[in-house]
Amino acid sequence: MDAVTSLAPGGGLIAASCAALGLSRTSLHRRQALRVRPPAEARQRSKPPRALAANERQDVIDLLREPRFVDLAPAEIYATLLDEGVYRCSIRTMYRLLAEHDEVRERRDQLRHPVYRKPELLAEGPNQVWSWDITKLMGPVKWTYFYLYVILDIFSRRVVGWQIADAETAALFKPLFDDAVIKHDIMPGQLTLHADRGAPMKAKATALLLADLGVTKSHSRPHTSNDNPFSESHFKTLKYQPEFPERFGCIEDARVYCRAFFNWFNQDHHHAGIGLMTPNQVHYGQADAIHAARQKTLDRAFAANPERFVANPPQPPRKPTAVWINPPVQKMELNEPMRA
Repeated sequence: MDAVTSLAPGGGLIAASCAALGLSRTSLHRRQALRVRPPAEARQRSKPPRALAANERQDVIDLLREPRFVDLAPAEIYATLLDEGVYRCSIRTMYRLLAEHDEVRERRDQLRHPVYRKPELLAEGPNQVWSWDITKLMGPVKWTYFYLYVILDIFSRRVVGWQIADAETAALFKPLFDDAVIKHDIMPGQLTLHADRGAPMKAKATALLLADLGVTKSHSRPHTSNDNPFSESHFKTLKYQPEFPERFGCIEDARVYCRAFFNWFNQDHHHAGIGLMTPNQVHYGQADAIHAARQKTLDRAFAANPERFVANPPQPPRKPTAVWINPPVQKMELNEPMRA
């Protein structure tokens, strides 16, 4: 466009050039006019004769900052003053003076939400990191629920403790956790317990319990469900079972169902996240033996029919070696080539 604007007017050159380049002549003329037109001078607005004097403005600001008015809207202050037989200025002028002092907002001290640290937890064996959560099970009628407490070992995926209650409190969690710690012989300093930021998880009673047992506590960030992925995934497995009922007739029905489910989950469920082994096999140290036995079975199959395995000799699913909650992001080395 700059080349076209340098052409001499007349003779049809500008029109032909605009047509050839697909430019709008209106836009071209507008740009030429802007280049020729001198910049407009900023005019200072004169102060209206009816404006408040400087001392009057300060008096209004001081009035708005008084303790009895500091939490009130200008309309409320205006009405209160009128009822007291006082008029200082209009509601709009109050807003204007507050805006000049950056006070058209909540003027009280506000709670500053802290920056929550992303939890990064590593488990290289059973009984190093447990995760716990509570989910609702629908009761016999609308608005009735039972509360399922589940403690899960994130390495083996084994449910190490569970209970169903009719309330969601830290007091009910204490005996459940005490029993799980005793059954698995947890020593002080050995275990980290991870949970979200629900009321029972953040309760003082829970914090004191963990401190007494020498258990490190860890919490998810608010509104970040993937900070507690193992418990969330486990509840999905529970509720997506074909026989999971829409509602439970009573709390005992819920206990009977969950007892059968957790026995199956721990003993018989081949979990994809732990090399298609059962949680009990991984939790009680049978993973190496089972992985080796599976490899021997596949070796025999390969020796019998090698043509059926095109790429490589078959291998069983990898056995678990380490499990993370939010693995740290590894920084790329400066000399490392970029990968698509």
